[in-house]
Amino acid sequence: MSRIGRMPIAIPAGVTVEVAENNKVTVKGPKGTLERVLPSEMEIKVEGAEVVVSRPNDLKKMKSLHGLTRTLIHNMVVGVTEGFEKKLEVNGVGYRASKSGKKLTLNLGYSHPVEMEDPEGIESVVDGNNITIKGIDKEKVGQYAAEIRDKRRPEPYKGKGIKYADETIRRKVGKTGKK
Repeated sequence: MSRIGRMPIAIPAGVTVEVAENNKVTVKGPKGTLERVLPSEMEIKVEGAEVVVSRPNDLKKMKSLHGLTRTLIHNMVVGVTEGFEKKLEVNGVGYRASKSGKKLTLNLGYSHPVEMEDPEGIESVVDGNNITIKGIDKEKVGQYAAEIRDKRRPEPYKGKGIKYADETIRRKVGKTGKK
């Protein structure tokens, strides 16, 4: 049986979880509200202060959906209570990030500054060479962080570019001259 899918999800104080028809789950908490339609095959029940997900049979597809459904609900609960954040680092001479209003401006060695608008529900904070993306939806936070990183990925020789704070770049040795 799915080890992850079996585990009940504890609902902290101040959070309400509602399951409507077609498995539309709404989670309300101190930081906001998240809604998501989950696979209709799974059975989602709110029992007291926890949410239990069960599957109809042991087909391979159902087993994989079981763990996924449980994790998605868990991420929604964590999102409305604590929120999610990703940290990015800007490395390189002259590479800079700045913020004005909801607009993130990146100077990444191109002939023009790259401007990005914060998506709804996502907030980015620039602190020196670090960018922190915060929000309640784990998927949106990760997606926006990936889009920022894609503007200038870290290169393997000098490590210039935008990388995640916990990412390690595999470095390559540059070429050596003949004597």
